[in-house]
Order: sequence, then structure tokens, then C-alpha cells
Amino acid sequence: MKIDKTKSALLTYLNTSSLVRWALLGVVTAVFGVILYPNIVVTPPVYELGDVAGRDIKAPSDFLVEDRNATEEKRQQAAASVLTVYDYNSSLPVKIRQNIRQAFQQVRPVFDEADATSRHERVWALQPEFEAALGIPVSDGAYTILEKQQFSPEIGEAIARILSEILEQGVVANKEVLLRESGRGITLRTVGTNAEQTVWNLDRFYGLDKARTMVRMVDRPLLNGLSYTLANLVIDLSQRLIQPNITLNRRETEERKKNALAEVKPTFYKIKAGEMLLREGERVTDLQLLKLKALRLRNRAEKSYARGGGALMMILILLLTTYFLHVRQERKAVLRNNKDVLFIVTILMLFFFLPGVCEILFKSINLSGPLSPVDTAMFFGIPLAAGAMTVSLFMGFELAVLFSVVIGAGTALIFQGRFEIFVYFFLSSIMGAYWMRHCRERKVFVSAGLKLACLNILLATAVDIYIGDFSGRKLAWDWAFAVMGGIGAGIITAGIVPLLELAFGYTTDITLLELSNLERPILRRLMMEAPGTYHHSIVVGSMVEAAAAEIGANPILGRVCGYYHDIGKIKKPLYFIENQSNCENRHDHLAPSMSGLILISHVKEGVEIARQHKLGPEIIDAIRQHHGTSLIRYFYEKAKKLKGEDAVKIDDYRYPGPRPQNREVGLVMLADVVEAASRTLENPTPSRIQGLVHSLITKIFTDGQLDNCELTLKDLHKIEASFNKILYGIHHHRVEYPESPQNEKDRSGKEKHGRTDHPAAGKTRDFPRLHSKDRTDNIRRIGVS
Repeated sequence: MKIDKTKSALLTYLNTSSLVRWALLGVVTAVFGVILYPNIVVTPPVYELGDVAGRDIKAPSDFLVEDRNATEEKRQQAAASVLTVYDYNSSLPVKIRQNIRQAFQQVRPVFDEADATSRHERVWALQPEFEAALGIPVSDGAYTILEKQQFSPEIGEAIARILSEILEQGVVANKEVLLRESGRGITLRTVGTNAEQTVWNLDRFYGLDKARTMVRMVDRPLLNGLSYTLANLVIDLSQRLIQPNITLNRRETEERKKNALAEVKPTFYKIKAGEMLLREGERVTDLQLLKLKALRLRNRAEKSYARGGGALMMILILLLTTYFLHVRQERKAVLRNNKDVLFIVTILMLFFFLPGVCEILFKSINLSGPLSPVDTAMFFGIPLAAGAMTVSLFMGFELAVLFSVVIGAGTALIFQGRFEIFVYFFLSSIMGAYWMRHCRERKVFVSAGLKLACLNILLATAVDIYIGDFSGRKLAWDWAFAVMGGIGAGIITAGIVPLLELAFGYTTDITLLELSNLERPILRRLMMEAPGTYHHSIVVGSMVEAAAAEIGANPILGRVCGYYHDIGKIKKPLYFIENQSNCENRHDHLAPSMSGLILISHVKEGVEIARQHKLGPEIIDAIRQHHGTSLIRYFYEKAKKLKGEDAVKIDDYRYPGPRPQNREVGLVMLADVVEAASRTLENPTPSRIQGLVHSLITKIFTDGQLDNCELTLKDLHKIEASFNKILYGIHHHRVEYPESPQNEKDRSGKEKHGRTDHPAAGKTRDFPRLHSKDRTDNIRRIGVS
């Protein structure tokens, strides 16, 4: 007994604890995270050149890969576009002229001395200084000629004019290197001002040898009037003083090329989402390695872990919002216990995994050739709507709508947040749930799947138009997979519904219809062993079904609950007045407390029988709750008369309850009381029936028995009208047939009271006891063997 209590307490805690709900929420979020970003759990393989790929790798989204060949070509073009830099020294002629003047001026003042001997000595003593100022060595012969000419300034000016004319044309040290730039030109930068110009005609510049040759051509008009010896001296000194004024600046050229290379941006080409980067079994090539490296860099650059965390936060907030929006509505009975939450979590996890499973399945079908399907078409074939269809069948359409939002958003996040995927799966799921909301036959699964296939074709067409890719081949494959997804959703729903019924103890309308079959063994046994209770149950089931249809409750569940609510009376059928025919009332020999216990026990015994026959939790709850905590007033009053009011505890004569927790069980309670009481009316006219029904419903309502079953006053008004209509038909007036005196006597002596659960009041009559043989003969007489 202690173990049973502990087990019961544990089950109650697991079914109601908020900690369990938070744990389930954490589980579904973690599962979604593993599905969304498997890299968090599994390290992706790193391949080297020539390795064999172990699995297919697709681009999760659009990203860019650098085209190294194109980038290198652009770099070469950029480097080639940089012109070689040459420095032009425009101040060199001026400097040479100054040096010549300075050299001649150093020696010329010596010739003002009177003594020729000392003058000669001093001139030759100044030869080193002259050479230093001039910048070149001077031979003794040339120096002697200059001495004879007393270092005439005209000689220096002639040399300076010749050099200026040649240097203005431009002199380069290595003409061959310069000519390599022919066709491109060079950048000529003036030293000091940094002014630049591009020069294409490179032939106009002199090489050093040609410049020296050009001295003889330039000096002819400048040397008119000079002797042959002096002219040769001027030519010789001019040729020796020539130096390049255009020089190659290698450092500046290389610096400019480096800057040009740095300014070249890499060239990229785009990888589209879903593009196959590497196929299983292929050898890894350089290009594939380049793409995989770009993918890793892209993931690192976009902080994929942060994006994964954001996606998890979004799905978590969506789950919380959906949960609170639904649970906070007081009229909703689902998700009030952890079993319902576990069911939703299980369905979510199953259908979060479904896209990956379908992807593997589709790829395992080796379709190749010119008419092979497009990879982007395959997601249309994912039967994701089966999840919402299943939820609609067990939990109702409203919760299925919220489920469709969650599963659609989650799948869109798995597919990189694509809007068209969310719309496709959301609309497909919500319409699948709509077509399954009143599923009472197995063929509904087929019809819903076919309707969903047609809807998926329209949605797939809309998606293709939205993304701008609706070629004939792609559209055909999209339609094929869309039909597969719709029909597959119906098949999957039909397959998993029985398993979920067994796993979670739910009861669908299809199962209820099977339970409503009056040929079921337990109902046949009720008919044979307790025929009065059987008839009462059938009438109660009809009344509940009609009233449930009026107030929007589940008519099938109400009817089945009515059929089975009193099956516990099979254990002791003769202790209930409706089954007491031609026999004594056994309660006349029992104490009121014992009679009360027997009546109360039929609830517990009914629950046990229902569990044995696996009638489902809804039926068991109806059996347990259909009397609520109502009072067995007949025996309570009888006990007070026998023992006194103070000696009797009223709780001993109340049913243990609980009170009805849903509308269907509340209807069973009302119909049970009304149908039993209607049998006591001697002249059941419409007005009397109406008054009886109204007073009984009012009494039950004021007693608080309907406080937990969500029946409103408007509902009670509709229920009362529905009960009146059915009872009018049952108790309508018939043609009176003449009866024998004995029948009149039996009819007038029949005792009545207000409930079938209670024995007749007053003095107990002596009924002749029937032997078993006589009862068998009577049964055979009415055609039942």
C-alpha cells in the first residue's frame, strides 16, 4: 500500500510539476540546436588534397570564394600599368656652368702679377684646385693651353653653352634599359619640384656615348673664331664634363608597384545556397579545398555560433509565447498537465528531425541523368504537415495552428531562415490540421492527404514564382515532390496515430466510434446482466450526444461516456432499482451506510472494469466523475431517521468525486440524473418534463457540481431544451389498450422514487424468488439463448 501511494505521488508530481515542464522545454531547445548547428556537437572533417570525401557537403547559404587566377591576373595588370620612374635633374647645366666659372675665376687673378716666373709657378700650383672645382682631371697639355689663353672666360662660356644645349635634350646613363619601356613610356619626375610627366618618345634622349658624339655637332657654330687647338680643347673638356641628367629611380618604381598591388581587391565568385561543394566518395581537388576553406572563413567571419545562439533564442521565445498564449486561456483543457506537454515536445522533436531524415532518404534514391531532380525541389516532399495533423487529431485545431507556426519557423531556421520555406510549411501544416479536425473515419487520412497534395502544388508554384525560378523541368519536379509530401503526410499521420494513442493513452474520435459499437463484449454483458442499466445508459448516451452537439462539445465522446458511465453496476446489478424486476429489494435488509457504500462502489468498480477493457482515460474519467461529489440523499435521510442527525456524517453519503472536469462529463451527470428522475413521472406531460428537467439542472448547478466543467448558463439553457426534446419523444402519449385486472393491480402497486441508483422507499414488498431454471426459460421465451 505504501509503495502504491509513493508511486501515485511520484506520477502526480511528474504530471503537474512546473520543473518538469521547464526541463522538457530545455530538451526540445537543445534538440533543435543540435539539428540546426551540428558543428556544435560534431566537428566537421578537415580534408587534405587527394583525400576521399566521407559525406556530401553543401553550401548552407550564399557565400563568396576568391578566384585566385583572376586576382593574380589583375595584380599583374596593375603592376604592368605602373610606368618606370626616371628622375630628371633640370639644375645640372646650371651647376656645371657655376663649377666652370668658379674654376676659371680661381686661376685668372694670377695673371695680374708682373713677374712672369712667379706667375707661371702660381698657375701650376693652382692646378689641383682648378681640377677640383671643374670636377674632372685636366691634362698638362690642356692646362698649358689654358695658361696661354690666361683662362679666358670665353672658353668656359663656350663649354657651358655646349653642355647646356645637350643636357636640355636629356642624357640617360643606359639608353638600352630606357628603350625597354618603348611603347609604354616612362614617368619623368623633375628633381626638386616632383613635377611629373609621361614621356612616350624615348628616342629623343641621348645616351652617354651619343651625347659625347653630339658635342662635335653642337660646338661648330659656338666655336667660330677659335683656333683648331683651342676648339679641340673645348670639345675635349665638354665631352668629359657631360654626365646623365636622367637617371632610373628603381626604388620609387618598386614602391609604386607595391602600392598598385596593394590596391588590387581580390576577385570573388558566388557560391549559391544548396550548391554541392563536395560529394561523398570524390577525391578532394584544389578547387574544392579552396571552397571548403572559404566556407570555414565565412562561418568564422559571420560568427556562426552567435547566429546559432540567436536562432535558439528565437525558437525558445516562440515556444514560450505559444505555451503561455494557449495555457493562459482558462477555457482550454489541454496542456494543463505535463503529459500533454510531453506529447507536444515529442511531436516537435520528431518533426524537427524529419527534414534531415527526408534529405538522406531522397539522396539515397540514385536519380541521375538530364531529367534528374533539382536539389532545391526536394524540400517540397518533406511531409511536415503530418505533425500539425496529428496535433489537431489529439489536441484540437487551435493548438495545431500554434504548432504549425512553431514547426514552420523552426524548419525555416534550419533552412537558413528562408521566408518562402516558412510560408510553404506553415500553410501546408495549418490546412492539413484543418482537414483533420473532424476525423471519424480512416478514409479521412487519405482524403486529407490528397487535398494537401493539391494545395502543395499551388504553394510550390507560388514559391517558384517568388524566387524567380520556374523553368519547366524544375516546376515538374517541384510538383512531383509536393504531391509526395501531401500524400506522405496523410500516410505518416495514419501510421503514427495508433502508436501515440498507446504511448500517451489518448483517445481519438475513431477509437470512440469503435467503442460506441453496442456489440462490444462489455456492453453485451451489461445488456445481459443489468438490462435496466443498459437501457438507461443507451438513453443517457443519446441525450448527451444531442446536448453536446448543441453547445459545441464532442458529441461522440459524450455518447460513449454515456454508454459506459454505469458499467460498474455489473458487479452488483440487483442492488440498483432499474434492474430489480420481480424480486425483492436487497437494500431493505441492509443498513443505510452499507447501502451507501454499495452505491458508491459502482464508481470504483466501473473504473476497474474500464481499465481492464482499456477503454481509455476519457471514459475512465467520465466513470469516476459522473456523480461528482453529490449526496446519496435517500439513504442519508434514512440514516438520520434511524440514528439521529448528529450521529450521521454527511460525507459518508457523498460520492468521492472529483466533480466533472470537462463539458462532456458534465453532460453525462445531468443526463444521468434527468433520465432516472423522468421515469418516476406518473403523467409525463411536456410541462411536467420541462419543470422536472429545469429543477434538476438548477439543483445540480446550485450544488456546485458544474463549477469545474466550463458549462455556462447559456450552455445550460441549450442543454435543458435538448433534454426536453428527447424526453418528449420517449414519454409521448400512446393509445391506451385495455388491460387485465391483474396487470392493473401490478401497475398500480409499482413503487417509484427519484433515482435509479436508489432502492424504492417505503415498505419492501415480497416478490417471489425465481430459480435459475425459471429465469433461463424466461430468457429463451423472448428469443435470447
